[in-house]
Amino acid sequence: MVSLSDGEWKIMNCLWESGGSTITELTTALQEETGWDKHIIITMLNRMGKKEAIAHKKEGRAKVFYPLVPRSEVSMQETKGFLQKVYRGSIGMMVNAMVEDQALSGEEIQELYDILEQAKRREHK
Repeated sequence: MVSLSDGEWKIMNCLWESGGSTITELTTALQEETGWDKHIIITMLNRMGKKEAIAHKKEGRAKVFYPLVPRSEVSMQETKGFLQKVYRGSIGMMVNAMVEDQALSGEEIQELYDILEQAKRREHK
């Protein structure tokens, strides 16, 4: 099970989107959003390597870093952890909180209906 910090998520999103990046590519991609220099990225990559979230291979003189874990797996872990921590594992409590706060648009409500309909159809197969 891999747990990522907010900063590590930023790097992983770049790696998932690119399939693999060098330190220079990551620095360029994240510079405007984060202001990080290559030393910060190197430190974070080392930490993520120890967590076995990423690996690297040599391509010429550069190392290309790539993800070892799929986005879907890490996202589901994080979602379950958040749901448990904040809403005691209750999806209903979370959705109710969003409705009470009027944080759902009509489009998002329709999307939720569609997702629930798909789940219902799968359950009845």
